[in-house]
Amino acid sequence: MTGTADPSRGERVADWFDGRLGIRTLGKRYLRKVFPDHWSFLLGEICLYSFVVLILTGVYLTLFFHPSMNEVTYHGSYVPLNGIRMSDAYASTLHLSFDVRGGLLVRQLHHWAALVFIAAMLTHMMRHFFTGSFRKPRELNWLFGWTLLFLGLFEGLFGYSLPDDLLSGTGMRFVDGALLSVPIVGTYLSMFLFGGEYPGHDIVSRFYSLHVLLIPGIMAALVVVHILLVVYHKHTQFAGPGRTERNVVGAPFMPVYLAKAGGFFFLVFGALTLVAAVASINPVWSYGPYRADQVSTGAQPDWYLGFAEGLVRVMPGWEVTLWGHTLVLGVLIPIVVFPLLLVFIGVYPFLESRRTGDKREHHLLDRPRNRPNRTGIGVAWISLYLVLLAGGGNDIVATRLHLSINTVTWLVRVAVFAVPAIAFVVTRRICLGLQLRDRELVLHGRETGVIKRLPHGEYVEVHQPLSQAELHTLTAHKRPQELVEREP
Repeated sequence: MTGTADPSRGERVADWFDGRLGIRTLGKRYLRKVFPDHWSFLLGEICLYSFVVLILTGVYLTLFFHPSMNEVTYHGSYVPLNGIRMSDAYASTLHLSFDVRGGLLVRQLHHWAALVFIAAMLTHMMRHFFTGSFRKPRELNWLFGWTLLFLGLFEGLFGYSLPDDLLSGTGMRFVDGALLSVPIVGTYLSMFLFGGEYPGHDIVSRFYSLHVLLIPGIMAALVVVHILLVVYHKHTQFAGPGRTERNVVGAPFMPVYLAKAGGFFFLVFGALTLVAAVASINPVWSYGPYRADQVSTGAQPDWYLGFAEGLVRVMPGWEVTLWGHTLVLGVLIPIVVFPLLLVFIGVYPFLESRRTGDKREHHLLDRPRNRPNRTGIGVAWISLYLVLLAGGGNDIVATRLHLSINTVTWLVRVAVFAVPAIAFVVTRRICLGLQLRDRELVLHGRETGVIKRLPHGEYVEVHQPLSQAELHTLTAHKRPQELVEREP
């Protein structure tokens, strides 16, 4: 006697969902999706996992933070500030840090996760830049990633401005000065943002809404779209045996990649928690509450906005008067250059496509040495960023190195123009030199250090031929025109 066993409860539940959502079809198609196995792909995962940590810790912090500028008298565990008048936002931050169980750890975990999130986004973006993965059909996904980075910069600015301490208030004074430098409408922009004359009473509540609601919502939507486009376009991969523009070589999503990704998430979470537990960051109790008549010494923004600070610090204090309006060029020019630096890297894929006339689809990545001009531009952009970052801390650099601050400022001014140009030329020449070395390897093989004497008395070094896999990796690209012209 034969028969079929009744389906279990789990099978019935799965059938119920499958009949309404098509889960089996989706699972059959995507659970076996192949992911290339290369360490650089972990950079994107660090972005995603640190973003998840930010969301989790941010939700916890909102339970205790009061986004209000109303003045209160502090009476809490931090004795040095007892009896001091301060905003409710600052008082709640002190309460969160000293009186809420685990509050300080979560605060620091949130801040460290924000720093790692933006650092990972920038590194992840430059990995895509140097390898050329932004080419067709991934230009839109590149723009989504660039938008995430751009929003992340302002999300961080709004976030560390919420406690209303003296350091963040100094940053708000900088923002107010930047707005006031805008011709004609600058005063109106400042009044609109601060809800009246600076510093106003609405700035914390407005930044709170932007920081916990609007910008995170947009970023979460962009992350989902970004990941969906990665799945739709399939992953890029480096050239190698068996890898073509039409396939992907690697491990399937289920169960190999899923197990690796789950473990890596907890590794990132654990590393951030460890750093937050042992390394203090943004000790607002040391700065004190913000007062408009005081300025914090040694005030520095978080590293990702240091280049914007550097633009203002190294810019000469020029002013011109046109048609009855005074233009403060010492601030206006930097706030125009600041977005232009970011916009340039955002639109570069379209500039390169137009310059090269390349309209083909690309799923194989470039080795940076094989694209010397692009690599030189990327290194020049990073070098300019670092120079301006040093300029944003010119007072700290001058103090630590026992130099005149005027000397440091002038060095940065010269370096803004000289360093990127030098970096481009040197990087391009290094890339061409590496290309020539690869050419020698392909033609003659790898040096072994073994000397052999020929029958006619000549001594030569024995070269070991490269394997077919190595030859394929070194030759699976178009050679730069500079090297082609050097051939006899």
